Order: sequence, then C-alpha cells, then structure tokens
Amino acid sequence: MLIKLLRPIKKFAGKCIRLAYKLTYRLFKVDDKLVIFISFHGRGYSDNPKAIYEQMRQDPRFVGYRFIWFIKNHKEKNIHIEGAEIKEYFSIPYFYYLSKAKLWVVNCKLPTYIFKKENQVYLQTWHGTPLKRLAHDIDVSEDTTFYRSGVSYEQMCHSYDVDVARYNYMISPNAFCTRVFQTSFKINRERLIETGYPRNDFISNATKEECDAIKNKYHLPMDKKIVLYAPTWRDNSYVSAGYTFELKANFRKWKEILGEDTIVVFKPHYLIINTFKDDPELDGFLYSIPAQAEINELYVISDILITDYSSVFFDYAILKRPIYFYMYDLKEYATDLRGFYLDIHKDIPGEIYMDEETMLKAIKNEVYDYSKLNEFNQYFNNHEDGKASKRVVDILYKAVH
Repeated sequence: MLIKLLRPIKKFAGKCIRLAYKLTYRLFKVDDKLVIFISFHGRGYSDNPKAIYEQMRQDPRFVGYRFIWFIKNHKEKNIHIEGAEIKEYFSIPYFYYLSKAKLWVVNCKLPTYIFKKENQVYLQTWHGTPLKRLAHDIDVSEDTTFYRSGVSYEQMCHSYDVDVARYNYMISPNAFCTRVFQTSFKINRERLIETGYPRNDFISNATKEECDAIKNKYHLPMDKKIVLYAPTWRDNSYVSAGYTFELKANFRKWKEILGEDTIVVFKPHYLIINTFKDDPELDGFLYSIPAQAEINELYVISDILITDYSSVFFDYAILKRPIYFYMYDLKEYATDLRGFYLDIHKDIPGEIYMDEETMLKAIKNEVYDYSKLNEFNQYFNNHEDGKASKRVVDILYKAVH
C-alpha cells in the first residue's frame, strides 16, 4: 500500500528534477578533467565502460582526472571502485555532473531528456554484436509496440535518433557492426571507431590464476568441466515489473546425461526479473549465478557455452571453445519477434538444437565442428587481440585535447 502511495510522489519528483535540469544545465561550466561512466542504466560496474575506466586509470596521460560512476542503489550494493567516486543514478548529482563532465562513457541508450553541450564528448560503447535486428532495421507492421512501455515503432526509433545525434564516437567491434550500425542507428561512418570491444581484452588476457580466483569467488569446483548456460530475454514475455523467462531446461536430465565430471553454471540475462527455484537434487551440479554478475568472468572459466539468441556467443567465440545453440522456440522467435541479421542456419558458430536431449548427447560425445568457429572468428573477432581498450583510450585522449 505504501509503495503505491509513494509511486506518484516519486514520479512527480522525477519530473521536477528533469525540469530543473533542463533549465539549468547550461549554467555549469564543463570541467575538462571530469569523466563519467554509465553501464546498463546504472546497474553496476561492468562491461565496456569498466574496461575503458581501468585502462584510463593506468594511463599517465589521465593522472589528475576525476572519474565518477553512476550506479543505482550503490550504497545497498556496497560497491567500491578504486580511484573513482560513485554517485546515485538519476539523482540531483547525476544531472549536475552530466552537465559538467567533459567526457561521457556509456554503453546504453540515454533518455531523450538528457542534454549534451557542444564541448562535451560522448562515447557510446554499446554492449554487443547483434544477432537480433536493432532500431531502424526492425521490419514490423505499423501497429507493433516495443518494450514493456508499449511505445510505437516510430517512438522507439526516435529515442535512438535523439541519442545517436549526441554521439561523438560509437565503438564498433568488427566490420559487421560497422555496416549494421550505420543502418540500424542511422549513424555516419566517420563517428564509428572500429577498435574491437574493450571488455573482451579480459577474455584474451585472462590468466590461470585469475580463472582460479573466479572459481573460488563463485564456489565452483576446480576439477570439473564447466558448461555455461546463458539464455537471453524474450521481447514478448514480461509483467509490470520487468521481463520474465520461462526456463525450458530439465536440469535433472542434464545431470544424468552430462555425468559427474561436469557442472552447469546458469546465468540469466540481466533484464530477467523472475527467480528460479533451487532443486536439492542438483546441489553440486547446478550453480545459479546472479543476473548482474560480470559474464566475462564466466566465459573464461567455462569449457562450453550453451545459449539461444543472445549475442554472448560473439564474445565467447574468442576463446575457441564449443558453442551449442538451444533454440527450443525457434519458429515462434524467428517469426513473432525482431528477426535476425545472420542466417542462423549457416553463419553462427555451432549447431542449433530444438531438443535438449539431442543437444546434451552431442555435448557428452564432444560433437562439434571447429572449422565453423575458426571461420566465424576471422570475420567477427579479427580485432580482439587484448588491446582494444588502449586503442579506444588513445582516441579519447585526442578527443579531449
């Protein structure tokens, strides 16, 4: 009851803050040595912005700079970022420092009510090579709605157009994205920097000691084969609080077929809000990882990836390890939702399985075609050499000087 009463008050307060920001943002002088970072709308310290921040911290050219991360509920999350300040996402300081920072490093679409001055630099890192069509590339009927908010196709595209107009640079991880981003985001080629993804430097450079530390962090056994199951969200499966996911995995069957020498790490997409019940019979076999966890850490400790329509396979392929696609709802997904950029029957680096038992037996018997994976990496991961962060930071340094 109290939450219902507070909701309109919070909504009104938010409108007042946005109005005050709109009227005052030009009054604040830009600080040439202030950099702000936002990852997934303030969900945490992660992804490309994290990799870029860590590269900037060790670059002597950025000594004396002030770094600020905007994170939701950061005090409750007890997050500490060495060398940086943390401010609450969508707070008065959030709008104040957006008005003052010389450089914005962001991996998600900013709201349309955000304003950028001409002498500010906005780097949009984005957060993945897309399998599913994006923005202007989505071919749907005029009455189609998007997101839980139910916006029209025109409104959805407009929200991207407003944000893209603010970009100074947008990272492209490969030639495919350089082509696709120009049509989906309607961005000109000059603003796309084809550098590889900074977050993937960790995948290329991770040591055995780092992998062992990650296994300890998640209380995983050191001596077993690890299968990472990382499905994505469904555009059309949601409730008022967020997106939901109906788990179509019989993990008891997985345990029976894969055997005692294997464990499964289950990592849902960060947009998924429903939780999954623990099964005592799966103790020591199935390990559920919080949706907010850094997935790069799970890549490097896993021997095999199982996914569906998630773009995680683009990054995981860097490791040159087997990838299996469990697409039990392929017919529905391909026709009712956004559609694909790739011919998934020819272009993805692994076989598609609609029946889980067939897939599990293929994994158990190590049935996998590595030639498809090698060909895939030559096109999609040719820039992933462990030095993408440095290339991006070099560009940023020139942009702010």
